[in-house]
Amino acid sequence: MPLKKSPLDPSLLVLGKDELAFYKAQTGIDDAEQLREHILRIQAEAYESYPYPCVRRFQFTKLAITKFPCYDHVLQLPKSRKKAIFLDLGCCFGHDIRAIASDGYPMENIVALDLSRGLWDFGLQLFNSAPRTFPVTFVEGDIFDSATFDMKSTLSTPEVPSLLSLGNSLTGLRNHLSAIHISMVFHLFLEDKQFELAQRLGALLSPQPGSIIFGRHVGLPVSGIHTKNASGLTMFCHSPESWRTLWETVIFEEGTVEVDAKLVPSDTIESTGEEPSRFYGNDSDERWRGLEWLVWSVKRL
Repeated sequence: MPLKKSPLDPSLLVLGKDELAFYKAQTGIDDAEQLREHILRIQAEAYESYPYPCVRRFQFTKLAITKFPCYDHVLQLPKSRKKAIFLDLGCCFGHDIRAIASDGYPMENIVALDLSRGLWDFGLQLFNSAPRTFPVTFVEGDIFDSATFDMKSTLSTPEVPSLLSLGNSLTGLRNHLSAIHISMVFHLFLEDKQFELAQRLGALLSPQPGSIIFGRHVGLPVSGIHTKNASGLTMFCHSPESWRTLWETVIFEEGTVEVDAKLVPSDTIESTGEEPSRFYGNDSDERWRGLEWLVWSVKRL
C-alpha cells in the first residue's frame, strides 16, 4: 500500500518518565529540552527518506518491547543457554534492541535485520553512538529474499555460528535463534505472505524448549481483510484464534509450541506500570482508528 506522507507534528513527541530516563542515559543528553530538539531533528531527517507512520508518530521512543508478557522470559535465555541469539526483525532505529541490551541481554548475541541500513544509521545518530560503541550485528536484507535467508539451503551446523561470519545472510542461523522479535511487520502483507513469513521464522527458531518468537501487529476479532475506504488502507488481519491455529497446527507440529495471543486497543499495550504506553498519541490519521493490536508469543515446549 502506498505511504501517505502526513506532515510532521512535534506535539506527538511525549516521553513518559521511564522513556525520558532511558533516552537521557542512551544519548548522554541530560537536558530535557536539548534531548527533545535532538529527537525532533533526527526524526525530521529520517522522515525525508523513510516516511513511515512509526517514524512520524515517534513509536521509536516507546519502550514497547519491555511491556510484553514474555519479556522477562526472553531476558533469562542468555543465563540458561550458551549463545542465546536474539533477532529483531524490522529493527528500524534499533530502539527495542537498545532497551533489551540495557536490561542485560548481551550485545554480542543480538542480530538486527531491516531492509535498509539507512534506518540503522539514523539510529546510531539518534543514540549518539557508533558501531564500535554499540557492536550489535546488523544485517541489511529482505527476509523473503533467498540471499537473506535461503529456506532451501541444507546448510546446518550443530553449533551456533559466529555472528561475524553472517555477512548479509541469516541462513547460517537456521535452527539457532533463541528469540525473535517482530513487531509492526506481519500486517504489511496479505495472508499468503504472512504464512510464508511465519514459515521462515519457524525455520530460524531453535528447537530448544523455551525458544520464542514474539511481537505485535494489527489484528481483528475475526480474521479477514480490513479496508478503510477513505484512506485506501487494505490489510489482512489475523484473529487470536486464527493466529494460534496457524502456529500450533501449520507452522509447527501440534503439541510442540505454546501460543499466547490477544487483542488490545490500538493506542495501548499492556504495561506493568501505572499507565498504558501510548504508541501514536493524539493523531487525527483515520487510517488506524478502530484497529487493535494482536499481541502474541510462540514458545517451544
